[in-house]
Amino acid sequence: MLATLTPPPDLAAALAYPGTAHSHLSGAVEYSAPHLLTPDDVEFVAISFEGPDRYACAGGLGVRITELTRALAERGFVTHLYFIGDPDLPSQEQVDGLPLHYHRWGQWLSREYHSGVYAGEDAKRSDLEASLPESLVGERVAPATGRGKRVVILSEEWHTAEVACRISDALWAAGLRDRTVMLWNANNTLGFEHVNFERLRFTQAVSTVSRYMKHEMWRWGVNPLVIPNGIPARLLQRSAQVADLTAFAQSHLRGRLTLAKVARFDPDKRWLMAVEAAAGLKQRGLPVLFLARGGMEEHGHAVLQRAHESGLRVADAWCDSAEPLTQMKTLLDAAAHADFVHIRFPLPELILRTLYRVADAMLQNSGREPFGLVGLEVMAAGGLLFTGATGEEYARPNDNAVVLDTEDPREIETALLGLLDRPREIGRFRRRGQETAPLYTWSRVVDVLLSRVRYLAGDGPDTQPGPGAAW
Repeated sequence: MLATLTPPPDLAAALAYPGTAHSHLSGAVEYSAPHLLTPDDVEFVAISFEGPDRYACAGGLGVRITELTRALAERGFVTHLYFIGDPDLPSQEQVDGLPLHYHRWGQWLSREYHSGVYAGEDAKRSDLEASLPESLVGERVAPATGRGKRVVILSEEWHTAEVACRISDALWAAGLRDRTVMLWNANNTLGFEHVNFERLRFTQAVSTVSRYMKHEMWRWGVNPLVIPNGIPARLLQRSAQVADLTAFAQSHLRGRLTLAKVARFDPDKRWLMAVEAAAGLKQRGLPVLFLARGGMEEHGHAVLQRAHESGLRVADAWCDSAEPLTQMKTLLDAAAHADFVHIRFPLPELILRTLYRVADAMLQNSGREPFGLVGLEVMAAGGLLFTGATGEEYARPNDNAVVLDTEDPREIETALLGLLDRPREIGRFRRRGQETAPLYTWSRVVDVLLSRVRYLAGDGPDTQPGPGAAW
């Protein structure tokens, strides 16, 4: 038997209270610590094509920028979000009593292109580039810096790359560039061929959402900072409505092997792999039900055709009601005589959380995924997540998710069949996912963002890049 050792007092304290031990430098050296950023010092401006309106929210980008700006405002930072908004809503709006202000830009074009944010996108992008820089500098940055604040300007995705460069030039012309920190963020490589990266990285810092994306962007001559995506903390809270809807759905789905997928209809999302896996499980004699929520993309036609060709009975689900129980009944009615239900209406958060929980497997099996917000949402709901192996860095194989390495549908079939007779293992995956999700709340992401801003702002004379007029 090992002898009992008594550690010295300082080590004993560290062992008893992990994380509270002082550095060896503590009290020994005087040094200049970086200034902590507070709402008294900093205001944020975010620029994005997508935003919180149904008109403006086409996918993960709209969710990301809505939740990130809200998290900043809940931390007390004055935050302004500029986006291509609903033409029928106010051009400016303060949100829920928070220091969060929405600015719906280019509404005159949104009235002309009323079907959604990406209708007429070239015209909208050109208008944003021409009209926003001078307005933003004169109406937002100059007053804030006049109050002694530094302004952090966050721009999202390729649509805003040129306008971000022009804002930097306009700030230099106004003598305000040294009072700002600019950060352009990429969530995907989509549209990179339109971006002048040499100019962009000269005028501001560049970030992305995962190490996978960081490596992808090396190919474009950029070495971005990594600031991950997140989920709102409310998704971690128990909901009586979700519990009631889950019990209702489970009572109707008893005896069905329920698969689900929520993603854009894009080949990168590997919809065909998921459909063929469902068909393969049906051919094995299992009572499969696949609940599919895609988008408006052209690839959806190929997905539905493959479902028909694979022998799955396909049904559409439409619902005009905003009442959650009615929406759930619509899905279940469509499922009664179908193997594949194509959900044709937007799913609110309450129904999504229920779906993630009810499904025997959420097939978020992307072949190329920059981050995968839905996967985190599935974990928060306690769902069983099947994911790809690229940017979903929160997914740990054989621990909190089933991580797929190939595009072979048999990999899904084999993994799921191996779990069906091991309910304890399924329970472990679900619990471990729920333990992972709190590590990726937006509040934690804001902490990372603030640390990056402190680094970019620097502690000495400002070294912000010069104007890009020469490009």
